[in-house]
Amino acid sequence: MKKLAIITTHPIQYNAPLFTLLGKEDAIDLKVFYTWGDACLDKKFDPDFGKVIQWDIPLLDGYNYSFVNNIARNKGSHHFFGIDNPSLIAEVKSWGADIVWVWGWSFKSHLQALRYFKGKIPVWFRGDSVLIDEKSGFSGKQFLKKIFLKWVYKHINKAFYVGEHNKNYFLQYGLSPKQLVYAPHAIDTNRFQGTNGNYTAAAASWRNELGIQESDFVVLFAGKLEPKKNPEFLLNLASTLSGKQFKFVFVGNGILEAELKEKSKNDSRIIFLDFQNQMKMPVVYRLANVFILPSVGPGETWGLALNEAIACGIPIMASTKCGGAIDLIDASCGLIFESDELEKAVDFIQELQRNPNSYHDFCKGAAAKSKEFMYQQIIAAVKIASKIPDVVKS
Repeated sequence: MKKLAIITTHPIQYNAPLFTLLGKEDAIDLKVFYTWGDACLDKKFDPDFGKVIQWDIPLLDGYNYSFVNNIARNKGSHHFFGIDNPSLIAEVKSWGADIVWVWGWSFKSHLQALRYFKGKIPVWFRGDSVLIDEKSGFSGKQFLKKIFLKWVYKHINKAFYVGEHNKNYFLQYGLSPKQLVYAPHAIDTNRFQGTNGNYTAAAASWRNELGIQESDFVVLFAGKLEPKKNPEFLLNLASTLSGKQFKFVFVGNGILEAELKEKSKNDSRIIFLDFQNQMKMPVVYRLANVFILPSVGPGETWGLALNEAIACGIPIMASTKCGGAIDLIDASCGLIFESDELEKAVDFIQELQRNPNSYHDFCKGAAAKSKEFMYQQIIAAVKIASKIPDVVKS
């Protein structure tokens, strides 16, 4: 049995189900060390959503974990010195870890852990940084950044990359192909797929409450209403797609909310819904005929809402500024476009709306594609990296 210590800042809705599954593996003894401290469990005001957020799915069930004491004055994952755990290394050693897997290096304690454990036990790393926001040309700042990041990644034995852009990032900053292990960005696909049709029925009822007819074609955006995600693109779509059969639904809150509502106040086809928690999201995506993430960045390293949408069997559209677009989207399930390619997006939506047979094929393609981005692929990657045989349980 391999004793695998994961070092990460705090429990989140995307990681907790993975840790639960890892905790059930017979050949892996897992312990997650949360470095923010137990204060991370408190309800917190999210400045991007503009409201207090607390996830409504269990984040600590089914796996071994501890909250490491964080002595930072300004605790949090938003800056390097917000994660400061003098006891972290001693706690990991005392537990007897065979492998340490650090999620994100840009925190004081995480970088210390990378440096300390290098050469003592295997050091793994997971992050989803990409190069898509890098400016062309060369500068002194870029030169120093490259030197520094190559130094950071010299402390890593293996890096688990989430997709093509992330792989290129690791190669750019000094890791060799032999050090890279593919472990795709994943979600709790089974929860979003559902099994009994309740999500579909709930979505149909909700559409009816919102005044959306069964024959209407709904374009959905779900996420923070912030500049990097470019939600105004939907308003531009609405001004071009003038037919009454089109509806445009925004789900979320953020700093652009008031502006978007003011600009769209004379178009009854545009609907705004507040932030919806995780248990409601499988229904939210089923409000839509197509989901869109038209981000302009910077910082859209993946776009996990795209994973959630295809798990619900919804075709997806994403800009090239979404790090996961090239991995998640092909001709079977959606469209990739530049963030200013309005006409390309319009043409795709019109084609989906006009051709029910083609639309049905895209829905099947989306559901099929989602099976390539499941937690089981990450678990398989962990076993390969640990050299654990993939024994089928009876």
